[in-house]
Amino acid sequence: MTHHTDLLIIGAGILGLSHAYAAAKRGLKVKVFERTATPLGASVRNFGQALVTGQPPGPMLDLARQSRDIWGQWAQLANLQLKRNGSYLFARTEAEEHLLEAFCAGRAEEYGYRVNLLQGAAMNDLYGGQFRHHRAALHGLDDQQLYSREALPALINYLCRELKVEFHFSTLVRDIEPGQLHSTAGSFRGEQIIVCSGHDYQTLLAEQIAELNPQICHLQMLRARPKVDLNLQHALLTGLSCVHYGAFADLPEAAPVQAQILRDVPHLHEHGIHLLISPTPYGELIIGDSHHYGSDPSPFNAEQVDNWMIELAEQTLGCQIQVVERWQGVYGSRGPGPFSFLRAADGVSVALMHTGVGMSVGPAMAERNITELWGEV
Repeated sequence: MTHHTDLLIIGAGILGLSHAYAAAKRGLKVKVFERTATPLGASVRNFGQALVTGQPPGPMLDLARQSRDIWGQWAQLANLQLKRNGSYLFARTEAEEHLLEAFCAGRAEEYGYRVNLLQGAAMNDLYGGQFRHHRAALHGLDDQQLYSREALPALINYLCRELKVEFHFSTLVRDIEPGQLHSTAGSFRGEQIIVCSGHDYQTLLAEQIAELNPQICHLQMLRARPKVDLNLQHALLTGLSCVHYGAFADLPEAAPVQAQILRDVPHLHEHGIHLLISPTPYGELIIGDSHHYGSDPSPFNAEQVDNWMIELAEQTLGCQIQVVERWQGVYGSRGPGPFSFLRAADGVSVALMHTGVGMSVGPAMAERNITELWGEV
């Protein structure tokens, strides 16, 4: 049986749901297809950090700011928990502190990043002095944090209930052609098809995606309980992230930080470890991560990498932690830019992220793509 609709979306991760929202709010009839019974890919394996502060000036910063507003709308519409009190990026060394000072004095002023730099007494007052062993903390006021495992189901429920998006879970899309897809739930017709298949580069549009030469990144992740009651309400980062995120990495003051990492802790650089910590609504912490790249994600985790992350987390938090869960994150990476939106054929497109910031920029990216296809609301 063939069914007609305006937009068919393959993938119910953050990109698929963002495209569904952008289209459905225009009154378009949307169907979403997901091969698993619930989203299990990058969008639920992450930290739930929607960062504005770390994005480099230009399109990524613009998308992150627009996405921040969309997340705020979703929090109200879908009743999902969203912490909007920002993040803290801790400087542990003099070089990291100088980098944050330079960022605040220069780029932050020029491009309007909403940040405060805490030093001295302000650091001592933060969380009752729990983090006074750090030199400084950059408070990114626009950064947001959510619990992905609950936020995505809440968003799906809203799209289904209020915007009448039709979901087909546990449904594999085997093939697509202009105006039609073929799945384990039957064949469906639609004016437009958008593939949002994450790091699956083989099932659909494999030849077109291969031209981008993308890779896959796999990450080691942890969920842990702190052994003291931190009541943490902010996402945390460390100076290690300064050489990873584009807002800081190309500043001249980043070079001494990178040199210090290579000299003192080369194993962190080798395994792409830069500590991130996100509180869950239940007093636990999501901790990570490492970065290993290739054409296929290895299924094997290294205990030593977890141990290094645990050590970093305990140093950052100033307390011991107890690990309660371990898993492997995975996302598409290292394409021709941070993201791609390809017109593969007439009425057939593919939306891909090539970095791990889909939660930060995906909602606005989808809005732009749907506007490109259908125009403004």
